[in-house]
Amino acid sequence: MNKKIKIGGMSSHNCAGTISNALHMVDGTSDVHVSLDSQQATLSVTGAVTDETLRGAVESQGYQVICIE
Repeated sequence: MNKKIKIGGMSSHNCAGTISNALHMVDGTSDVHVSLDSQQATLSVTGAVTDETLRGAVESQGYQVICIE
């Protein structure tokens, strides 16, 4: 299943890299791409990965999750 996460607070490519690393660390995620320009992450997840787990991974790094689709 594919997910899009709209993220607030990214201001540099380092921010995008930090979020990408955090999402890669979640078991069951793959194909993680974080775009500074669109302020969002796109990724594939297995059915075991919840939106709250993804939210926690992003917010633990100090960024805001605006929505998850």
